[in-house]
Amino acid sequence: MATFTYKAKTRTGQTVTGVLTAESHPAALRTLDDRSLFPLEVTEGSQAAKSVIIGRKKKVRLKALATLYSQLADLLRAGVPVLRALDVLARQSSDKLLSEILRDIHSDVSGGETLADAMAKHPNAFNELAVAMVRAGEQGGFLEDVLVRIAVFTERQDELRNKLLGSLVYPAVLALAGIGVVTFLMVGVVPKIRGFLNRVEKPWITDVIFWCSDFIGQRGMYIVLALAFCVALIVPYLKSEQGRVKWDRLKLKIPLLGDILLMVSLCRFCRILGTMLHNGVPILQALRVSKDSAGNVVLAAEIEKASEEVQKGRPLAAPLGASGLFPMDVIDMIAVAEESNSLETVLVQIADSNEVRTGRKIDLGVRLLEPLMLMFMAGIVMVIALALLVPIMRMSTAGVGH
Repeated sequence: MATFTYKAKTRTGQTVTGVLTAESHPAALRTLDDRSLFPLEVTEGSQAAKSVIIGRKKKVRLKALATLYSQLADLLRAGVPVLRALDVLARQSSDKLLSEILRDIHSDVSGGETLADAMAKHPNAFNELAVAMVRAGEQGGFLEDVLVRIAVFTERQDELRNKLLGSLVYPAVLALAGIGVVTFLMVGVVPKIRGFLNRVEKPWITDVIFWCSDFIGQRGMYIVLALAFCVALIVPYLKSEQGRVKWDRLKLKIPLLGDILLMVSLCRFCRILGTMLHNGVPILQALRVSKDSAGNVVLAAEIEKASEEVQKGRPLAAPLGASGLFPMDVIDMIAVAEESNSLETVLVQIADSNEVRTGRKIDLGVRLLEPLMLMFMAGIVMVIALALLVPIMRMSTAGVGH
């Protein structure tokens, strides 16, 4: 069953809202009719699942999901039936959205569906990786172990995401501060000083600063509108299939940054593929899920080609090496792992080792970026200051000489 949010009128004309569970949209309408309610709006999903700003489905936080997987695994290991475990977790969850999702899953499982099928109905909470691994765990009888592995994987993913976001906070603050300082100088300081320097001989840099000040002061709103218009055009294009391909290919060509982004995607692919193979997921299904989770459509296309070769009975290492995206040491390790039948273990080891190296590169890049940004902003402020001080010094010198 699915959850529906409704807005309806009573017989007395009062407007009421609420949430109900039904098999389909027509079934939800019949339920409202049985309650003597006239429906005004009936939408699938609860209000908690919708963003207040854009109205789209919200994503469940990775930290909350990692806790859910770990607690569910503990309850199942303790012998608690899955329905009771879901009920307990739904009642004690502090995340309102996750609590509603767990109630829906409890209803579906009690109706005879498998846990994996019930989870698949909520893609805003459970991705294909989690659904596929839970399905394999249910079929193989090792669901508790699978849930533990998903919890560990989700925690690592959340840690990496928080680390990246945390590393970008300080550079972002520096950039905003620099833009604010330069804008204040151009709009608030330069026009006030300009009146004293009109009759003084000025260097060319001062004229450039005056022109920039006039341009920002007179056309600043047009600049903001033009930037907003460009963003409104570019963002939908980047979300299209053609735009994503071009953008992902361009990202891989950026010096230094492209290598880091590629290695992050490769590590994610190797970890997901290795984890799924270790938990009994067939390799073709594991390749399909891992390629979609890699985060780069160019890499996903190459993995798709490799999957077609594997389907023909050929080894995985050769087509991955032919793509030119995988480092040779990674390809050699995959080839040896295929020969020794230890591919799932080696893939996780590849992800572990390369994530450490990539993390060091990211830390070094951020440490270099911070002083470079400070130097760049200081240089701009210095240029503005010199452009204003030089004519002032000339004016004072001429006054003393006179």
